[in-house]
Amino acid sequence: MISSRIPSLWRERLASPLTWHYAAFAVLLAAVIFLSIRFALDWSATDSSSTGALAAKEMKLKVLEKEVAPLRGLDKRVEDARAEMRVFHSKRIPPSYSSIATRIGELALKGPVRLTRVQYTQGAAGSDLTEIIMDAGITGEYPQIMRFVNSLERDQTFFVIRGMSLTGQQGGLVNLRLRVSTWLRPADVPSGLPSNPQSGDASAPPAKSAKEGE
Repeated sequence: MISSRIPSLWRERLASPLTWHYAAFAVLLAAVIFLSIRFALDWSATDSSSTGALAAKEMKLKVLEKEVAPLRGLDKRVEDARAEMRVFHSKRIPPSYSSIATRIGELALKGPVRLTRVQYTQGAAGSDLTEIIMDAGITGEYPQIMRFVNSLERDQTFFVIRGMSLTGQQGGLVNLRLRVSTWLRPADVPSGLPSNPQSGDASAPPAKSAKEGE
């Protein structure tokens, strides 16, 4: 009789709405737990990937910052360099071709030394300046010649000693060959001045004279 009541009891429980509510709640709870676990795993994976990507981008940004660091303020440095070049040109570049010979003659008198076989040629023309080369013989006592050479190197006009070579000596007098360079603005270079393809080479023979004197 007890066994006959058990199926009846189960049927009553299954027919009860409360039983189905409990069953639905259990299913929903299981689904919520499953989704929560899945969300937590996905979130962890996404967070780890985002952290790695962020770290990679930060590293790349630091590398780029180091690469562009030397370029910061470049426009100001370029403008400063241009200003310095303008000052240099105005103070140390001869204002005209004739002023070169005039200034060298003044320094020779202060030596005093004697200049002979003075020849002027021009180097390759540049966009800003053209080299002017003077090749000359110098006669004088050794201290006087050294005084003249030092005055050329220290003069306000920009002179560069390209080379010196001993050509003779007689008594207390010394004969030297001197090669000196200075620069002119292209517009100030005489049109008939011979060119020197070996500009700056102290061993090169002088070209045809543009100005010669004894």
